[in-house]
Amino acid sequence: MTRIGLELPDEQAARLDRFASSVRKSRGEATAQLIEEALRHEEFPAVEFRDSTRGRQAYVVGSTLAVWEVLMVAETYALDAARTAAHLGWPRQRAEGVLAYARAYSPEVAAALAENDAVSEEELRRRLPNANWAR
Repeated sequence: MTRIGLELPDEQAARLDRFASSVRKSRGEATAQLIEEALRHEEFPAVEFRDSTRGRQAYVVGSTLAVWEVLMVAETYALDAARTAAHLGWPRQRAEGVLAYARAYSPEVAAALAENDAVSEEELRRRLPNANWAR
């Protein structure tokens, strides 16, 4: 591991500290996380990172969908980007970018899918008590 030093304006350091606190990490860990997220976004411009009930996750830029949710759709089309894009009403390149991210970070995306699959109907009802459930 390589150690680097940074000089930040006071306001930026304060913002970094607020972020670190929100993700329950040290300043150094939070800095490393933000750098990693920025590098991933640079490699995969269709993907950005947001807070969710599951912590920080990769989402599709300009969408409410997490990458794992797009992968769920894509799996119904044998991971065909064109058919996935058509289903979502997106340009093909957007779906290709998201699926490329899913391949590059498959353990992370697979873990999110597994976590989703593990949620039972009972747990959903507990989490969403005001939902109108069809019978």
